[in-house]
Amino acid sequence: MALYAISDLHLALSGDKPMDVFGDRWFKHDENIKNHWMDIIKEEDTVLIAGDISWSINIEEGLTDLNWIHELPGQKILIRGNHDYWWNSITKLNKMYSDMHFIQNNHFIYKDYAICGTRGWICPFSDAFTERDEKIYQRELIRLRLSLDTARVKGFEKFIVMLHYPPTNDKFQDSGFIDILREFKVEKVIYGHLHGSFQSRVTEDSSDGIEYLLTSCDFLNFYPLLIDTNKRK
Repeated sequence: MALYAISDLHLALSGDKPMDVFGDRWFKHDENIKNHWMDIIKEEDTVLIAGDISWSINIEEGLTDLNWIHELPGQKILIRGNHDYWWNSITKLNKMYSDMHFIQNNHFIYKDYAICGTRGWICPFSDAFTERDEKIYQRELIRLRLSLDTARVKGFEKFIVMLHYPPTNDKFQDSGFIDILREFKVEKVIYGHLHGSFQSRVTEDSSDGIEYLLTSCDFLNFYPLLIDTNKRK
């Protein structure tokens, strides 16, 4: 039983959204993800998927991509990314699959950890941060706290958080997200969203005891990343 993470699958199995326009490494990237997943992940494992799952604009189209993930081995815990327009009622989503769990103001359990999270957003003092961004940012702070609170009231003291956006800006300044992560003494933060040259902005700083892990699939060469310290025996 092991814990892995990956994000930014950008699936488009029911539509025409070729990802190789972003570079040759994205050619048939879904096949690469599937092959690597099948080689590594066992049924007893859990995989965290940190957003930008499907390009679909509604749940009817998105079902093709969700079913593709469902057929892969392991339990999956998912959060929404900025491109996941298909994401609808969290109650309905969590009734659809026995092996896929969607986080929004809730949490799920892995061993003695609570897996919490939210989409996140652009952080203040980023380039071109607007008044609209501020409203979404404040809402996402509330959602992160709600998710962590649902676990804390159940007695959990160990937390892993999933965010789609990195919890800082391009200047690596503290944010409301980081304040909350520190308050709850979160151990690991899984995030995605960054691609190409923006991956130079990766932060894995753990001076505050928090490990930050970028899991965009192209950053990982389309392999799930093992993040559990207790490796499968």
